[in-house]
Amino acid sequence: MASSCLHAILLCFLLFITSTTAQNQTSFRPKGLILPITKDASTLQYLTQIHQRTPLVPVSLTLDLGGQFLWLDCDQGYVSSSYKPARCRSAQCSLAGAGSGCGQCFSPPKPGCNNNTCSLLPDNTITRTATSGELASDTVQVQSSNGKNPGRNVTDKDFLFVCGATFLLEGLASGVKGMAGLGRTRISLPSQFSAEFSFPRKFAVCLSSSTNSKGVVLFGDGPYSFLPNREFSNNDFSYTPLFINPVSTASAFSSGEPSSEYFIGVKSIKINQKVVPINTTLLSIDNQGVGGTKISTVNPYTILETSIYNAVTNFFVKELVNITRVASVAPFGACFDSRNIVSTRVGPAVPSIDLVLQNENVFWRIFGANSMVQVSENVLCLGFVDGGVNPRTSIVIGGYTIENNLLQFDLAGSRLGFTSSILSRLTTCANFNFTSIT
Repeated sequence: MASSCLHAILLCFLLFITSTTAQNQTSFRPKGLILPITKDASTLQYLTQIHQRTPLVPVSLTLDLGGQFLWLDCDQGYVSSSYKPARCRSAQCSLAGAGSGCGQCFSPPKPGCNNNTCSLLPDNTITRTATSGELASDTVQVQSSNGKNPGRNVTDKDFLFVCGATFLLEGLASGVKGMAGLGRTRISLPSQFSAEFSFPRKFAVCLSSSTNSKGVVLFGDGPYSFLPNREFSNNDFSYTPLFINPVSTASAFSSGEPSSEYFIGVKSIKINQKVVPINTTLLSIDNQGVGGTKISTVNPYTILETSIYNAVTNFFVKELVNITRVASVAPFGACFDSRNIVSTRVGPAVPSIDLVLQNENVFWRIFGANSMVQVSENVLCLGFVDGGVNPRTSIVIGGYTIENNLLQFDLAGSRLGFTSSILSRLTTCANFNFTSIT
């Protein structure tokens, strides 16, 4: 009798544990998600990795801050039992803005090649090459986060992406199979993750300056924590509006399609808190979508329209007094003997560069760590590149300029939160704690 009672108690306990576990798994909603970001030494591209397909495989991707969506090479080695092409006129096609056209394929069905499917234009934004590709969904698994540490893996079984052709991989880092787009579309990674897991339509980017340590993209709201005990909440950010360029900046696009990239409103540029004389009309976006300032992770360095580049370079050289200028080192124009430049917590002690935003009190200060590039043992160069006379965008803030800066993109509020260099807060983007707590 006692034995029977004991068995009954154990059975009830096991049922309770099983029920509780199942309930926790069902009800678990992550605060956010994380993707680790590495800097590729040979291409200077920022890379990430997701797990995708059934069975799951790791997929290496080049990070594209303004990219429209996730696209992958489906021509080589794409095998998955959970791959589902998006049928024409389906809700998926409508969500993706794929139009009503129906694709046909004249070879046996396979990922990237199915009849009666809708298509988009996967775009290698580094080589400026695009083609047509099938819209599809598949299983994606990423790590959750509580803002401080990674948590359990979570799965989206119907994550939308676009199949690209193998030739689109040209110019991408070795081993990369596509590009991860974080841009302003309904099927970019931030939009799909926030919809699937019900957290705010925000994400933060923190790129490491080192090729040996990881930066991070944090999907969801803050606060965001970095070692040692550095927490960034709303009060630690300055904010500026995000603008939509009404004309797409993609390599190929449909008429009337806006840009998915992130534009901000730079009003003027200061060096050593002195205004640089530039043609400020170039800082506005005209009705053809030309001009303005955008932030990019596919451009390794900041690119300036020629007249802005010349004005900034000449002003900077005059302000950097008593430092010997040396021969230029491509792609940079202004280089200096670094032996007389002191190192500080925020990089080489050189004049600060301010991007003045909506008013004089809101500015993004660029310190030496983000403006000066060490090209050889004794040579530092101003890390800006001449973008030519009539570029599509007047200022492109490149990856080097935003390393060790924490940037929060608020899609719902259409604003950018920025910190300037977190080196001044005695931490770096490599200090996110990737040690799991589960």
